[in-house]
Amino acid sequence: MKKIVGLLLIVWLLIGVVAAAQRGYLNDSTKDCASVATIAINVVAGPLNYVGVDPEVDECDVPNPDEDDLPQPSEDES
Repeated sequence: MKKIVGLLLIVWLLIGVVAAAQRGYLNDSTKDCASVATIAINVVAGPLNYVGVDPEVDECDVPNPDEDDLPQPSEDES
């Protein structure tokens, strides 16, 4: 049973890769957050891409912490 589920999962994801390639997402020269997220969501959507689902990410905001927000090492002088 585990082999069947694993095989179905692999086939599902491969169909998603094919759909993303057919839409030209893998040929896009700009690899920003939104394009990578669009590729990932198309791969996860798998065969749903062929029944009208067209997932696309327009904006992607990745937090960019300032250096002040990062934890500083302790200054223990023991």
